[in-house]
Amino acid sequence: MAQLWGGRFTKETDRLVYNFNASIGFDQKFYRQDIRGSIAHVKMLAKQNILTEEERDTIIRGLEGIQRDVENGTLKITSEYEDIHSFVEANLIERIGDTGKKLHTGRSRNDQVALDMKLYVRDEIDETESLLKTLLSVIDRIMRENVHTYMPGFTHLQKAQPVTLAHHFGAYFEMFRRDRERLLDVRKRMNTCPLGAGALAGTTYPLDRDYTARLLDFDGPTRNSMDSVSDRDYVIELLSALSTIMMHLSRFSEEICIWNTNEYRFVEIDDAYSTGSSIMPQKKNPDIAELVRGKTGRVYGALITMLTAMKGLPLAYNKDMQEDKELTFDAIDTVKGCLALFTGMLDTMKFRKDVMEASARRGFTNATDAADYLVGKGVPFRDAHGIIGRLVLHCIDRGCALDDLSLEEFRSFDSHFDRDIYDAISMKNCVERRNTAGAPGPAAMAAELEADREYLDRT
Repeated sequence: MAQLWGGRFTKETDRLVYNFNASIGFDQKFYRQDIRGSIAHVKMLAKQNILTEEERDTIIRGLEGIQRDVENGTLKITSEYEDIHSFVEANLIERIGDTGKKLHTGRSRNDQVALDMKLYVRDEIDETESLLKTLLSVIDRIMRENVHTYMPGFTHLQKAQPVTLAHHFGAYFEMFRRDRERLLDVRKRMNTCPLGAGALAGTTYPLDRDYTARLLDFDGPTRNSMDSVSDRDYVIELLSALSTIMMHLSRFSEEICIWNTNEYRFVEIDDAYSTGSSIMPQKKNPDIAELVRGKTGRVYGALITMLTAMKGLPLAYNKDMQEDKELTFDAIDTVKGCLALFTGMLDTMKFRKDVMEASARRGFTNATDAADYLVGKGVPFRDAHGIIGRLVLHCIDRGCALDDLSLEEFRSFDSHFDRDIYDAISMKNCVERRNTAGAPGPAAMAAELEADREYLDRT
């Protein structure tokens, strides 16, 4: 059992205890970050004359060789090592001899693992943020193609007022835009380097922590050595941001599941993102949307687990913090996979524009506009509201839309109706007159799309 400690102990760790304590099964994911941090550390040690330049170069060559051999498959990361740190150091010593034992000078596993986790999280934020931008680009394309695609807008899952598909998708554009900003905010706040904090109280070696931070693209070193090794706020913030992304994906997925039903038929999901039934030949199931919806709880669970793990820990480092890795890795992988698949499903989806518009008409989404029409003729709004309500009941009894009524039928409910009522309640006019900022009208939507394009180009 390869481990970085043992002088204090008189007998070997029980195998069950060792396996329970070990993290190599999951922390091997950041072998690149561990090696990168070690290279920066030895460069700093040489700069401070703690190592010679020859020792620095020998160690760096050894570390680069380990990374190269792991990546080409000639060196396997196995369970004989307690963690990724012991794997790297043991192999380094085996390759370059006693010089490799100087790698850990002025460093503890506590600040080393804190660094590795920060480097890994930072890299994964960048990848996740890029996936969000791709999704936003697909949403933007669909919006531009559907500025005049009329559909019902909903409240309480009841048809409410007519909107456009562009306007509906614009709401999700805003959600995922905020998600990007949240990730970038987490990245900015976490971008300080813990290396050099030691176990908890720094070190007597004359380390240049600012130099190490610059080598690793941090904004500077962390300010308190105890906080440096015990801080997992950035993990919690990341998991919170990832949970919000999944919540937005899940809401969108739920709508797609509804729109895909036989009752709605608003969308047709591409065959590549659907499955059939083993017994019912007519079925075409929205499995990707359902799985995204289902996996949301998995990411929520990671957030709650991390909050629970941290809630009672005294300063500084405690082994409980090892729980940050496995669940965070899983949450990141889950979100990235869901973003990639959801984007592909959305990009290939077909929209039944005629069905959407017909649904808006049959759902009396133009009833508010009919009431506003009467108000424009001098009828008090509360009276207009009651008149249109009775008209809707009449249409339900007849099985028709407001647009289908004759002028005589309109006038039988109120004499203020005239032939211009048909223009007032057409889907086109109902939408196009709504041009306040953020509304679905074409002028408002043009401004929104221009701002969206500028945002995507800028970021």
